[in-house]
Amino acid sequence: MLTLTLGASAQACNAGRYSSDVYSAVTTNSTITYGSATTYNGTTQTLTLDEYEGTGDTCTARPLIIWVHGGSFLSGSSTDADVSSLSSHFAKKGFVCASINYRVGMSNIDSADAILAVIRGVQDLKAAIRFFYKDKKTTNTYKIDTNNIFIGGSSAGALTVDHAAYLTRDCQIVDAGYITEVNLTNMGGLEGVSGNAGYSDKAKACISLCGALGKYGWMEAGDMPLCSMHGTSDNVVTYSRGIVNPGIPLMYLDGDRMLYAQAKVVAVQDSFYTWVGAAHVPYAGSTAAELAYMDTTVNFVRDFLVGQLGCTSVTPLQASDKVFGTANLYSFTPCPLGIEPINGAGLVLNAYPNPSNNAVTVELANGQGAYTIQLSDISGRVISTGTTKESTYVIEKAGLSSGVYFLKVADTKGITTVKKIIFY
Repeated sequence: MLTLTLGASAQACNAGRYSSDVYSAVTTNSTITYGSATTYNGTTQTLTLDEYEGTGDTCTARPLIIWVHGGSFLSGSSTDADVSSLSSHFAKKGFVCASINYRVGMSNIDSADAILAVIRGVQDLKAAIRFFYKDKKTTNTYKIDTNNIFIGGSSAGALTVDHAAYLTRDCQIVDAGYITEVNLTNMGGLEGVSGNAGYSDKAKACISLCGALGKYGWMEAGDMPLCSMHGTSDNVVTYSRGIVNPGIPLMYLDGDRMLYAQAKVVAVQDSFYTWVGAAHVPYAGSTAAELAYMDTTVNFVRDFLVGQLGCTSVTPLQASDKVFGTANLYSFTPCPLGIEPINGAGLVLNAYPNPSNNAVTVELANGQGAYTIQLSDISGRVISTGTTKESTYVIEKAGLSSGVYFLKVADTKGITTVKKIIFY
């Protein structure tokens, strides 16, 4: 099914769709509820998004870009000029775009609360992804090809999508000392509980516009492709490595230049564009210079996306600019892979929602014959065992206590993998 869908997308793109403007007008459906979650001050926020599509678009399987706005995790909205402009540009090309609102705000403007704000943004983004998987399997209102869901962001939104894409294991952020395992679990883990439990939050690729990651080494072999653009004179989110938002210093982050260098090391596809001399988000605004930067942005991201869709006869619109300077990758030791393998490795392709308060759906892949499923608690005591020949397996919390469990999956050839499961 995946190959057929990609082939259809490639044929449409090679015929002009996705590579050029095929619609002259855009229809926007605003304030669509995709979830709810607890904010930094304990209130409940309804999470909404704005959906963009070409007016009159009747395609029944459309690629989706979910855009995340900036604002230093303190402000901003789905209607910010840069993300709404990007959404309109790509809707005219035949993509569906969703610009999301997510939880912003901090109790204190410091590094500890900034980390929590990033995690909340990641959780809400994943809920938005799950919203469209749920829609596909239920009402299919938005006609999304869930094999082609892309996540993109600007400034703080780029930080959000970068962490959603490459902060994939609890131990990465816990071992780095940003948060304890207990506090992360109490927040709902990296998956969060912002809505649409039971559906996948898998994306195909990441678009980082003036973004960064807490640690460059969180990007690992097998991770999703990245399209990134960054200015060398960005004094808010540093091009290479530096303090984010120096006016109110929050934390050190590794900018898109560092991620490009790491991508080369671990063989992750990264299409990288450098704006030499440009400041933060140079494409945001309505001056002639800002509009020119927006054109460059749209063209470069467009070239990346049509490649992801499998297009073969599309001429690139925007050549990559030169990479500026040297990224000095500091010493970094990845956390162990034994507990949670890289997404797609071994037999466990995905487990969601994780953490969960009732059930976790496990997607299985690459095995031979029947699978043996074993669930153990943190002390090593076996809680339950089972077998299945199906590609999915559901683990019910039922009478289990809240806490950490380990799921061991083995096939008849002896291939085994282990996944950490959290119930709260």
